[in-house]
Amino acid sequence: MSEPILLIEQTGPVAHVTMNRPDVHNAFNDVLIQEMLDAFQALGSSDTVRVIVLGGAGRSFCAGADLNWMRSMIEYDTARNQADSAALAQLFEVIDTCPKAVIGRVQGAAIGGGCGLVAVCDVVVAAARATFGLSEVRLGLAPAVISPYVVRKIGTSRARELFLTGDRMDAVRAKESSLVHYVCDTELALDNQVVQLTASLLKGGPQAVAAC
Repeated sequence: MSEPILLIEQTGPVAHVTMNRPDVHNAFNDVLIQEMLDAFQALGSSDTVRVIVLGGAGRSFCAGADLNWMRSMIEYDTARNQADSAALAQLFEVIDTCPKAVIGRVQGAAIGGGCGLVAVCDVVVAAARATFGLSEVRLGLAPAVISPYVVRKIGTSRARELFLTGDRMDAVRAKESSLVHYVCDTELALDNQVVQLTASLLKGGPQAVAAC
């Protein structure tokens, strides 16, 4: 029996959502997108959930779109391609507007759409070894779906540089760019910071947190 590609674990008011495709660096395909969309819609409307921690299994957070999936899309008709793009856009919007506080736990590379996920999290904790990049231009693409969230998070000038060059930045520069809020030297420190943030978020009133 194959492993689930999305792991969801709730402990009290905290739900951990973990992308579980470590063999492809947790890259998106249509199935993962739909499962994440369903999960965030359900958790966002749950009366028992107050904080969601989004992470990735293995060494990477998320490498963006699965290249094999993208190659298969060449055979899709226009309607199918539009539907897949709309589902991805909806996923980012649902996370961005989630009424629960969303913590991004970034232990490794966050590239392309993975960087977009970081941009829609409310608070982001990254390991010092994590890297961030918007490499779409090197594939002959533009970061269309994620660009509004990235530009809002890091500003137009920095976004233009990263969109155009496709260069990666380390966790320290990502923090300087306001993409990341905390940088931790070890994975243990990363988890401890997530625990501390969760405790702080749970001290706020649920309706006040949702409004913020």
